Amino acid sequence: MKVLVTGSSGLVGSGVVAFYDARGATVWGLDNNFRARYFGPDADTSPNLLRLLATTHRFTSRELDVRDRETIFAMFAENRFDLVVHCAAQPSHDRAREIPVLDFEVNAVGTLNLLEATRRHCPRAVFVFLSTNKVYGDAPNELPLVETPKRYDYADAAHWEGISEECRIDRCLHSLFGASKTAADVLAQEYARSFDLAVGIFRCGCLTGPAHAGVELHGFLSYLVKRATRGESYTVFGYKAKQVRDNLHSYDVATAIEAFRMAPRAGEVYNLGGGRANSLSLLEAFDEIEGRTGRPVEWTYRDEPRLGDHVCYISDLRRFRDHFPGWHIEYGLSRILDELVEAELRVTAAS
Repeated sequence: MKVLVTGSSGLVGSGVVAFYDARGATVWGLDNNFRARYFGPDADTSPNLLRLLATTHRFTSRELDVRDRETIFAMFAENRFDLVVHCAAQPSHDRAREIPVLDFEVNAVGTLNLLEATRRHCPRAVFVFLSTNKVYGDAPNELPLVETPKRYDYADAAHWEGISEECRIDRCLHSLFGASKTAADVLAQEYARSFDLAVGIFRCGCLTGPAHAGVELHGFLSYLVKRATRGESYTVFGYKAKQVRDNLHSYDVATAIEAFRMAPRAGEVYNLGGGRANSLSLLEAFDEIEGRTGRPVEWTYRDEPRLGDHVCYISDLRRFRDHFPGWHIEYGLSRILDELVEAELRVTAAS
């Protein structure tokens, strides 16, 4: 089997490369380390690339921009990929406002290039697109909430499982990043239906793991652990630090991709995250990290939330679990936090 992974040095991309290499696949990775361009040197993903090159057996890395249509088409013409996993993206609300053209070109046009290359040269390949829960804009904030001492939560028991795929994606505030990813999301669905391609769209919540180059503008749990273990202050934006996110380890994303590859449903959309069991608020995250480090988390508060930010977002996983009953989350929240804290403490001790 030959696999192509875009954003192959990032959190999910590097995990997918390692996952399929370990299973004997030939894996090609595309990455140009634009994360460092978006967010600065702390977001540099080259350590992930070096790790992959040192530990994999059938991995080929190419420094290639997903906007480069001609080169992508030529690469697809020369290789018959069985699986395409599209992880590359500009992932930040705030950064998109500063680079709106680049954001749209990478997120929307880059996705178009890969879909069209697949249609022309690998029409029987399975294509997995990592979308985002930000396609729902701020519509999830319209659900009634209750406030508890440590978190916000859904007031209606009907929403206990979280946000489903039935949530609308228009008539709401997306941010420019959310708009570019929505364009790519809908485009991926249409390519599946118009050209009978095995395209799956995963609308992801917060993805995490020790390979994440977390920064203030993207990768909250990784960045929070990094700041806390170094004794540096973390800035909270609004909602009394009670905003809730569900968290999914990059390994569990890889196993979800494999479940879809084995039984693809063309044009299907899935919310993919940690679900209620892997959800926590910032205040709860502070408590969890303090319990592991033995030191208080330093943080400051800004009353104004980020544009389009969710107050409470938990991914309803029932559709994915119904379609792929063999898939389960291997990394619970405690294991995720243990791994993140241990990894950062090793970095701190070595520096």
